[in-house]
Amino acid sequence: MENTDKILRILNEEIVPAEGCTEPIALAYAAALVTKILGGRIAGKMDVYLSGNMIKNVKSVHIPNSQGKVGIEYAIGMGAILGDPGKKLMVISEIDTSRLPQVRKFVEEKVVTVHLEEDCPKLYIRIEAMCGNDKAVVAVSDFHTNVTRAELNGVSVLKSSDNNCSRQEGSEDLSEHYTDRSFLTVDKICRYAREIDLSLIAPLFEKVILYNSAIAREGLLNAYGIAIGKTIQEGIRDGVYGDDLKNNISSFTAAGSDARMNGCPLPVMTTSGSGNQGMTCSLPIIKFCEMKGIGHDDMIRALFVSHLITIHIKEVIGRLSAYCGAMAASAGASGAMAFADGLSPRQVKMAVETTLATVSGVICDGAKSSCATKIATGISMAVDAYYAAKKGRSFNDGEGIVGRNIESTITHVGTLGCDGMLTTDDVILHIMLDD
Repeated sequence: MENTDKILRILNEEIVPAEGCTEPIALAYAAALVTKILGGRIAGKMDVYLSGNMIKNVKSVHIPNSQGKVGIEYAIGMGAILGDPGKKLMVISEIDTSRLPQVRKFVEEKVVTVHLEEDCPKLYIRIEAMCGNDKAVVAVSDFHTNVTRAELNGVSVLKSSDNNCSRQEGSEDLSEHYTDRSFLTVDKICRYAREIDLSLIAPLFEKVILYNSAIAREGLLNAYGIAIGKTIQEGIRDGVYGDDLKNNISSFTAAGSDARMNGCPLPVMTTSGSGNQGMTCSLPIIKFCEMKGIGHDDMIRALFVSHLITIHIKEVIGRLSAYCGAMAASAGASGAMAFADGLSPRQVKMAVETTLATVSGVICDGAKSSCATKIATGISMAVDAYYAAKKGRSFNDGEGIVGRNIESTITHVGTLGCDGMLTTDDVILHIMLDD
């Protein structure tokens, strides 16, 4: 099959484990790296420069293993004092909780000063840390663990593997180079899903099923945040909702986000840099196949479709914006439900397009409990779009953002997320900072 190697690289680059919301975890990772550069010493002063989207996504989300703490300073303190940068997005997954008082002391002593960085990528972190006479600098850009700068006293400790820069002895190659995704289309994704050797993708998606199902079950068992997933299940039990496909899928998916946004330490398999997106394009497929009696192998292929469509859409929107990424993942899930049910590639595209045309206006106002309620909304629409496609129903070309074909519509969604929502992003940030 053509592009097999590229596809496998993309999947392994984009679908990775993380414990906790990826933005505070990226901060913890950068802070842990700063401590490593300083030889294990904790900085006495840190100036932290962040993009608006980073500030927005760290402000209100709970940090795992922190005893319920939120915010930039705690994310940095957890990473600097307890983190292991070698674990990347699992940086604070295994910590010595007896040292949490050191983190509280670090925050209380106001070691961290936060600055809003202008004219930078949507995902941007720079930490300038002082320890005695030594200064360490770490910058992360574009992707959550993509280190673009790592210095000690002005000397780079970041080696380059793809240019002629000299390498410092003992330096690390921390920058990340991502595989081109421009060849992806929904049509090709459907074809690849039918043709690819299942043994090449099954181990990755088995991990997706294991991790993401576990946190969804945890969210249904215990009340995290607003507990919308658990609430829908209670509504089914009490006769408020029907015990049907849509409500069970929405409940199961939202429950994972309920748990994750409110500090549950269970890891998830992320997609396009987001755990919420990873859960949104996997949990609906798992529950759909379970309830429809669809076999395990077909579920793996449907997960492949869901994740790659989500990655394809997010490629044009970008990692962080005012566009809720879970809506892109809902579109991926809708197409994958159609695929799993044996619908045609045309119907898969109809399902994706109907979802995008309906929920693309949902804003991202940071990572927090309401991510779960938005996911429940997106997935509810995804099920409707799948079933409309099964009936052969879709929007006409030129209706709103709907383009002449699915790829045109995805391009329009990218324009909306990148350009159309710039002012929205600024307004959201000012509302959150001024409140």
